[in-house]
Amino acid sequence: MTEPLSLRDAALASKAWPYEEARKLLKRYPNGAPEKGYVLFETGYGPSGLPHIGTFNEVLRTTMVRNAFHALSDIPTRLIAFSDDMDGLRKVPDNVPNGDMLREHLGKPLTQIPDPFGKFESFAHHNNAMLRDFLDRFGFEYEFASSTDYYRGGKFDDALRNVLRHYQAIMDIMLPTLRKERQLTYSPILPISPKSGIVLQVPVLVVDAEAGIIRFVDEGETIEQSILSGGAKLQWKVDWAMRWVALGVDYEMAGKDLIDSVTQSSKIARALGARPPEGFNYEMFLDENGEKISKSKGNGLSLEQWLTYGPQESLAFYAYREPKKAKSLHMGVIPRAVDEYWQFRGNYEGQAIEQRLGNPVHHIHDGAPPEGKLPVTFGLLLNLVGVMGDASREQVWAYLRNYVPDATPESEPDLDALIGHALAYHRDFVAPTLKRRAPTENEAAALRQLDAELAALPEDASAEDIQNIVYAIGKDEHFGFAELRDWFKALYQTLLGADQGPRMGSFIKLYGIANSRKLIGEALYV
Repeated sequence: MTEPLSLRDAALASKAWPYEEARKLLKRYPNGAPEKGYVLFETGYGPSGLPHIGTFNEVLRTTMVRNAFHALSDIPTRLIAFSDDMDGLRKVPDNVPNGDMLREHLGKPLTQIPDPFGKFESFAHHNNAMLRDFLDRFGFEYEFASSTDYYRGGKFDDALRNVLRHYQAIMDIMLPTLRKERQLTYSPILPISPKSGIVLQVPVLVVDAEAGIIRFVDEGETIEQSILSGGAKLQWKVDWAMRWVALGVDYEMAGKDLIDSVTQSSKIARALGARPPEGFNYEMFLDENGEKISKSKGNGLSLEQWLTYGPQESLAFYAYREPKKAKSLHMGVIPRAVDEYWQFRGNYEGQAIEQRLGNPVHHIHDGAPPEGKLPVTFGLLLNLVGVMGDASREQVWAYLRNYVPDATPESEPDLDALIGHALAYHRDFVAPTLKRRAPTENEAAALRQLDAELAALPEDASAEDIQNIVYAIGKDEHFGFAELRDWFKALYQTLLGADQGPRMGSFIKLYGIANSRKLIGEALYV
């Protein structure tokens, strides 16, 4: 009999993507911890718009790789969430107030622009606070870092001198990637105008690399200025590479739309004398129209919206699955994500270690998913709420006791929370679309047969007994259904007002035989 694998042994062979990514870091440091004493993970955030699920998603996935690395190695780790808040504001986001005020400050660093919401000392401080708030709500372990603080505080000064020393090598990397007209004005260094405070996009001349002095023209005047301690910032591909080198970043993932940027920044990092980090390019979330989700447009789902209609674990589940495949992110994906999360969570306890490491809930809960299963699915809850109409949480619980007699909000807190999500989802998205149709002649005959057979059942009949009756009617040639699914579709459309629905035996058990017969009566005599 073979011995069961240890977690570390299983992780070394697991094909789950976080472990595959973590093994890259093992190869990076085959002799143990690097000189700095830890492996550094980084995620980047551009605070020119409000944080969205894509921002959260990157921190979540990076954390999953970090947790996987902990299973493989005893080397300490850190995670920095870095905000590029010294960037100049290039355009006014569509989803924030006081656009006219923001327009007056275009080109200035985000930390020098007033907060359009009137709550913080700058626009960047507002959006940075939003980022930290929603990362904290999920319990991420991270260190927040501000580009403005690092530039102005001198933390990047040595790295900036290094950029000036390798100025021509960086230009040789970047210029071939640019259009000819852009080549004439491009500079890897963006001085901050002493006159307007704007982040300038002008050619510069290196005067003294060790002193950090450059020369440029600002509004017709030739200026010599230090780039150290906040006198300039870098073009973002160069900035990214400089940051990797200055901080010693070992791992950073990025969206597929940044593949070219990763390539150029990696070349620059090597020119600066360092090894670029490990990482991979994930596919983008798309809105329901197939367009990339954008902070400035505010399209797609916000974190707050998802958490209104589904628990946070369902969002983490959705983000974990197939990171290299483009996925739509809209209201319609939430119910399935909720039910699939619970399905995988229910399977976890009975799985061998190798299977557990490939189970999404292992990575969502860092190897320790909570115990417990849901007695009903979220989809079934939605159907129940759908036929109840404008129901309260207490009314839903009254029906649930038909199905799970001993359940209470106290004994089933996860189910109680899901009732709240189901009521909100039904109110905002399902109710406006529901429209029951009248049955055809053969469907009406089948519904009358179902009503008669339900009338003969005791109120405590099992869901399986009811399901068998539903099946038998659908298969009875007398009622003329070409396929069984035609019968189920008829049930959904005439009783529930939807094209899709639950396992009918479970639904009738949950809703109650007497109530279900009333529903059939309403369908027959509309």
